[in-house]
Amino acid sequence: MLFNSLEFLIFLPIVLLVYFVMPKKVKIYWLLFASYYFYMCWNAEYALLILFSTVVTFASGLLMERVKQCDKKDADKTKLKKLIVSLSFTLNLAVLFFYKYFNFTADLISDGLGLLNIELNVPQFDVILPVGISFYTFQALSYTMDVYRDEIYAEKNFFRYALFVSYFPQLVAGPIERSKKLLRQLAVPQKFNFEKARKGLLLMLWGFFLKIVIADRAAVFVDTVYSDYEQYTGWYLIVATILFAVQIYCDFYGYSIIAVGASKMLNIDLMENFNAPYLATSVADFWRGWHISLTSWFRDYLYIPLGGSRKGKIRKYFNKMVVFLVSGLWHGASLSFVVWGGLNGLYQIFGEITKPLRDKAVKALKLDRNTLGHRLMQITVTFVLIDFSWIFFRASDIKEALRIIELMFTTFNPWVIFDGSLYNCGLDSKNFFILMLSVLILVFADICKHKGIKIHEIILKEDYWFRILFIAVAIILILLFGIWGPSYEASNFIYFQF
Repeated sequence: MLFNSLEFLIFLPIVLLVYFVMPKKVKIYWLLFASYYFYMCWNAEYALLILFSTVVTFASGLLMERVKQCDKKDADKTKLKKLIVSLSFTLNLAVLFFYKYFNFTADLISDGLGLLNIELNVPQFDVILPVGISFYTFQALSYTMDVYRDEIYAEKNFFRYALFVSYFPQLVAGPIERSKKLLRQLAVPQKFNFEKARKGLLLMLWGFFLKIVIADRAAVFVDTVYSDYEQYTGWYLIVATILFAVQIYCDFYGYSIIAVGASKMLNIDLMENFNAPYLATSVADFWRGWHISLTSWFRDYLYIPLGGSRKGKIRKYFNKMVVFLVSGLWHGASLSFVVWGGLNGLYQIFGEITKPLRDKAVKALKLDRNTLGHRLMQITVTFVLIDFSWIFFRASDIKEALRIIELMFTTFNPWVIFDGSLYNCGLDSKNFFILMLSVLILVFADICKHKGIKIHEIILKEDYWFRILFIAVAIILILLFGIWGPSYEASNFIYFQF
């Protein structure tokens, strides 16, 4: 069931209505049932994988709690807890590996042996990647680590914990929530909060605008050019790559903000997953605003355990590269994703190494970093670097990505921007204009957010007639200018494949 589908627009009001009218004691069971139903609309059998991860991590928490209370020495307790954590991680990651990385690994082994003239028929499995498996697996594993670190007590109620793992608003594409925040909210049956419901509705409308009006419209142009990149060379590819940066941002941000809005209607708060990342003045700044829940997950559960920045610069740079390479692999079973992650890691390392030189250059040239011009230059350079890495993210493999880069810079045809040729790439002049206007609205909204101005709160402070009119106009505009497939079929979100 997709957020941008008619089924969800029927499903959510039913869930809300039943949740708030039923007795407190059974609210948790209703949300758990709704969450599993939501997921099973894709593939009922794969709900067993969520259940498996839930059982394993729930049991690991209880076992560690029992170890903490036993009479053994502290050193022995630590060994036992590490063993339990290792077992929990092994079982969960084994399932993730099989469905997401087994065929990829088999191909790598086969290709590597082929270079040595050794033939090996590695078995391949024809399996469908379970939707959201990377997200709910990481969320469940974070609970295991939180219990191990004594940051939370082990959850004793299996159904409450099962809801934490399968909570439908953020189940399939995040944000990846922490147990100490979400579990505590799920422990208390929520009452209807009119203010939060209003805020949630506005957030959901903004998410639908990002997905249906911007992301799906940009996807038409991007898919047209990237599917025939040998014909659409030069500036066609440059424009398509810029629009892909817009597409993936609005697609993923749109999902996240709809999830936050839907959850807020249930009076449950989810973490913010994006904070105007394309206004970042450095790559490190970009990653503080992009997919915040995953970035912070890797920081807390991989980067810091590896040593973080506590063991010298060389080790710090190594740790960063490990995190970004793993992050790339987390996104997909392809070397192109690994290259994408590696590029972003190298950007940050290079930026830190050259910082003293850049500081000296700024001082010598008497530049003011606080001026608008300097900040715009930093934002532009950061966007170009990030957008270049998106080529490897969008391409099907490294070979295709390198060919696209070659065709992008070996064909000089800037006139296509002005002679109307871009209107032959899936979007006519009208739709292209709507896209550009929508992007300007996005930029304005992100600038406001960057400055701490919350537009939805300003709207909610207006008179009720203004709020009603605003919501009505927003719904009409989304319906009129949204991109709809054949028979009004909803399009998938990009991050569902991860």
